[in-house]
Amino acid sequence: MSESIGDMFLNTKVPKKLLEDIEKKGDQKYNVLVKEVLYSEEKEEQTKEMVKEIYLNIIDILKKYLDLKEDYYPLIATWIIGTHCHKQFYTYPYLFLNAMKGSGKTRLLKLINILSNKSQMLNSLTEAVLFRTEGTLCIDEFEGITRNGCENLRELLNSAYKKGTMVKRLRRVKAADGDKQEVESFLVYRPIVIANITGMESVLGDRCLTLIIEKSSKSVITSLIEMFELDPIITSTLDLIRKSEVSEVKLPLEVYTQWNDYIIYKHHTSPTNNITKHHLMDKIYNAKIDGRHLELALPLLVIAGYLGEDILDNILRILKDIVCIKKEDEFTDNIDVSVLDFISQYTSYDFRSVKELVKDFKGFTQLDEPWINERWFGRSLKRLALVIEKKHTNHGNYVRLDIIKAQQRILMFK
Repeated sequence: MSESIGDMFLNTKVPKKLLEDIEKKGDQKYNVLVKEVLYSEEKEEQTKEMVKEIYLNIIDILKKYLDLKEDYYPLIATWIIGTHCHKQFYTYPYLFLNAMKGSGKTRLLKLINILSNKSQMLNSLTEAVLFRTEGTLCIDEFEGITRNGCENLRELLNSAYKKGTMVKRLRRVKAADGDKQEVESFLVYRPIVIANITGMESVLGDRCLTLIIEKSSKSVITSLIEMFELDPIITSTLDLIRKSEVSEVKLPLEVYTQWNDYIIYKHHTSPTNNITKHHLMDKIYNAKIDGRHLELALPLLVIAGYLGEDILDNILRILKDIVCIKKEDEFTDNIDVSVLDFISQYTSYDFRSVKELVKDFKGFTQLDEPWINERWFGRSLKRLALVIEKKHTNHGNYVRLDIIKAQQRILMFK
């Protein structure tokens, strides 16, 4: 059955001028439909303007109460907006605030808590809270996730950034023939922001966008009282969030459905016919954000693309910088593991020449990079705290290695 003209109006983006022309002709058959479409498009545009105003207001709020790196303000604002529509995405990145004492991380958490969707602020987290509640979680002082007994919670957190993750638990219910057990299912996918001083373990850290929060010396900011519920810009922004119905905005989600076809199109000499040019995909592809990094970045890029080209370009640049730093850290971590493995296999506790250690390490890893030199190797040993004693002679630097420590630590990676 062919599509009617009315169906065409509803299912495609008809140019506004064409709809107005049809209305002027006085065709009663389609006048009501035309008005509905025009009203829908106008309402959609008004919603977009309101969401952009929310975005700019959040940046102003953050700048009023916090002294952060300039790139953090738009990134956090985009993330907060995303908490209201995160169910439209397949993944949503955690925010990790790594901060020293007195840096304002708790203040930032409070502001995120106020402005995010159905948010709760906690000083600790249990499995039950994670899967029996809904909305955004803001967790402060989150230091003990690596301790024994937290394995199940870690496993849930490692999965809760991705849509569809389900937890099943047994519940006792009363029945006519006695008590019985019923299976309850819970979805754990939700926006989460975590803050601590000590850092994040690597697997959970892979699910996070890490922001380093430094202590501020600006008394005009640090002296402000945290009476957020009385701040006019905060109350007006919360009112805008309610009015705009952010969770219902029509985001450009075709990037999800078309991305794989787009990648095939980019890598084949004979393009497929079912992919059209898409500026958001082009920008992401050219930024070389891929893998897990793309999973985390994509929701924020979709939101930024909805808000406007200038915001998209800025968020893309910020995320690209974060990904570059993360990849460098990952490489450093990986090569440090190789150093641990290398040292753990030594049997002699005598002084060893750093020059000879570098030579042996290159043979061990089959890497012959110019940057693997005495200076780099010495820094790696210092970073890993594997030097018991060191000395300098006319023949170079010598160290006595903590082989037992290397053997104990390498077990964590095997």
